[in-house]
Amino acid sequence: MKNIGAGCPAVLILGVLFLSCLSHVRSDASDHRYKEGDPVPLYANKVGPFHNPSETYRYFDLPFCSPDHVKEKKEALGEVLNGDRLVSAPYKLNFREEKDSSVVCKKKLSKDEVVFFRKAVEKDYYFQMYYDDLPIWGFIGRVDKEGKADPSEYKYYLYKHIQFDVLYNKDRVIEISTRMDPHSLVDLTEDKEVDAEFMYTVKWKETDTPFEKRMDKYSMSSSLPHHLEIHWFSIINSCVTVLLLTGFLATILMRVLKNDFIKYGQDEEAADDQEETGWKYIHGDVFRFPKYKSLFSAALGSGTQLFTLTVFIFMLALVGVFYPYNRGALFTALVVIYALTSGIAGYVATSFYCQFEGTNWVRNLLLTGCLFCGPLFVTFCFLNTVAIAYSATAALPFGTIVVIVLIWTLVTSPLLVLGGIAGKNSKAEFQAPCRTTKYPREIPALPWYRSAIPQMAMAGFLPFSAIYIELYYIFASVWGHRIYTIYSILFIVFIILLIVTAFITVALTYFQLAAEDHEWWWRSFLCGGSTGIFIYAYCLYYYNARSDMSGFMQTSFFFGYMACICYGFFLMLGTVGFRASLLFVRHIYRSIKCE
Repeated sequence: MKNIGAGCPAVLILGVLFLSCLSHVRSDASDHRYKEGDPVPLYANKVGPFHNPSETYRYFDLPFCSPDHVKEKKEALGEVLNGDRLVSAPYKLNFREEKDSSVVCKKKLSKDEVVFFRKAVEKDYYFQMYYDDLPIWGFIGRVDKEGKADPSEYKYYLYKHIQFDVLYNKDRVIEISTRMDPHSLVDLTEDKEVDAEFMYTVKWKETDTPFEKRMDKYSMSSSLPHHLEIHWFSIINSCVTVLLLTGFLATILMRVLKNDFIKYGQDEEAADDQEETGWKYIHGDVFRFPKYKSLFSAALGSGTQLFTLTVFIFMLALVGVFYPYNRGALFTALVVIYALTSGIAGYVATSFYCQFEGTNWVRNLLLTGCLFCGPLFVTFCFLNTVAIAYSATAALPFGTIVVIVLIWTLVTSPLLVLGGIAGKNSKAEFQAPCRTTKYPREIPALPWYRSAIPQMAMAGFLPFSAIYIELYYIFASVWGHRIYTIYSILFIVFIILLIVTAFITVALTYFQLAAEDHEWWWRSFLCGGSTGIFIYAYCLYYYNARSDMSGFMQTSFFFGYMACICYGFFLMLGTVGFRASLLFVRHIYRSIKCE
C-alpha cells in the first residue's frame, strides 16, 4: 500500500500537467481581447530548410535584427519536444495600428553574414512566427535562376521588407498573413559587405469571421474536395479489401472447418479405424507454451500498451484536442498517456508469463519496461547528440530531459511494477481446451513458402495495401508542412487495419495447424506485426521518391524515429494478430473431442 500511496501524487501531478498542456494554447488565445493600440504578442519561433522539417534553428541564429532584450517565452513540455523555441520578435504589431515601411534596423552585413544568409537562401530557409497564437511563415529570400543554366550564375537575394496583413473582428485578431516585397531585396551573390535596411508594413482589415472559427482556415486545407476524394477512394479501396478478405476467409474456413468438425466428430469406433490427420492430430501440442516465453510475454504487454495508447490518442483527436497549430499537444499526450498506461503493459506481460508457468516474473517485468523504451532511448540519445552537433532546436534542453526521466522514474516505473504485481496475483490459469502431451511431436518437413519469412510477407502485404494511400498524407504531415485534420477517416482506416491483420493472421494460423505445425505462437505474432516492416520499407520509397529531404541530420532523424514508430506498430499489430489467433485456436479445439 505504501507503493500505491507514493505513486498517486506523481500520477495526479502528471494528469494536471497533461490537461494544462493540452488546453494552454487555446485558453491563452481566448483570453486575449485588445483595444486599439494595445500590444499583441508576436513571437519568432524558428528557421530552417523548407524540405528538412526536423532541421530547424532558433530565429536569431541567422543574423537578423534582434531587439535589445530578447525575451524567451515559457514553453510546455510538448512544445519543447516539438522543437519550438519562441522568443520576442523584432516587429511591433499593436492592435489596429497600421505602419508603412517602418524601419526595424539598419545593418551592415559582414562578409561572413552574407555567406551565412546566402547558404540559407540556397537551402530555401523559411521562418515561422506566432502572432496571438496564429502561425505566420514565409521565405527569407529567393534564388534567381531564370535564364541561367550554370548554378555559378545564379543570383541570391534576401528579402528586407515584410508586409503583415491582419484581419480583426471587433476586439479579436482573426487572421494574419505575410507577403515579402519582391522589389526590396539585398543582393547576396558576392562575398562582400552589404548595407541592409530591414523594414515592415502592417495593414489591418475588418472581417465578419467569428473568433471561434479562426482556426478553420488551417483545418480546411486538408479537407479540400480533391483531397477528400482521394481519402474516400482510400477508404473504399480498404473496405473492398476487407469485404473480399472476410468473404474469402469466412467461406473457405467455415466450409473447411465444417468438414473437419464432421470428420473429427465421428464416434470413437470410426475414429479408431482411421489415423488422425490435420490440425486435430496435433491437439496434444498446439497449446504447448512458446519458446522464449519471457520475451513473448513482454512483447504482448508492450503491444497491448501501445494499442491502448493509440486508442486514447484517437479519442483525443476525435474530440478536437489536436487542432492545427496547438503547439506540442500531440507530444504531450504521447508522453503522458504512455506513462499512465505502463501499468497495462506490466499486468498483461506478467499475467501471460505466470500463465506460461514462468518463475522469474521480476526479470520479465524489467524486460517489458525496456522492450520498447530501450530502443527508443538509444535512438533518442544518438539523434539528440546529432541535433546538439548541428545546434538545432530538435536538441532537447537538459531540463526537459530531466523532466522526462522523472516522469519515467516516478510514474512509468511504479505503474509498471504495480501492474506486474496485479498480474502475478491474478493467478489466472491458461485456458487450454486440450491437454498437452509430455513430449512434442516432430513437425513434418514443409515447403519453403510455409516458413516464417514468406508467411510474414503474405501477412503484411494485405494490411499494408489497405492503408498505403493514407500513409502518404500522414508522412506529408509528420515529415512535411501539410496539415492533417481528418482524424475520422484515419480512425476508420485504423479499424480496417486491425480487422485485416486479425483475419489474415487467423487464416495463416489455420493453414499452419492444418500442415501439422504446432509452433504457431511466435508465427502469429510475427505475421501480425509484419505490417510494421512494410511501413518501414515505404519509408525508403517516400524518402527517395516523394520527398526532397537531404543532409545527415534530417536523414538520421527520419529513419531513426520511423524505425521506432514501425517497431511500435510491429509490437501492437503482432499483439492483435496473436490475440485473434488465440481466440480462433481455442474455439476450434473446444469444438471437437480431444482425447
